[in-house]
Amino acid sequence: QVQLTESGGGSVQAGGSLRLSCAASEYTHRTNCMAWFRQAPGKEREGVAALYTLDGTTSYSDSAKGRFSVRQDSAYRTVYLQMNSLRPNDTAIYYCAAVPRDLGKPCWASPLRAEQYTSWGRGTQVTVSS
Repeated sequence: QVQLTESGGGSVQAGGSLRLSCAASEYTHRTNCMAWFRQAPGKEREGVAALYTLDGTTSYSDSAKGRFSVRQDSAYRTVYLQMNSLRPNDTAIYYCAAVPRDLGKPCWASPLRAEQYTSWGRGTQVTVSS
């Protein structure tokens, strides 16, 4: 399984921006789908943004559309989540995840479905104050 390490979290005021990074132990295009999830205290894990690594197609939750963007670097080793116009309810631990290699393109049928992701990072805390 690919090993994933998140970084870039921190504390910002509402309206600010953060860029999260997810470093992968192998080429990102070896796993067709990668995604960012988040979990706030007392709430269920929520899919935020997903990336189809073979062609860069993206998918976002309604709460993330227009504010967040996901992309991978040209070396296919890091996935980024750029978060703009942050709100207090964006406060959560953010996790990077990847599907198994053998899942293939079907992972894109439901790119924000957490159950298909088997590799997870340890998370990075994002705190947005009002």
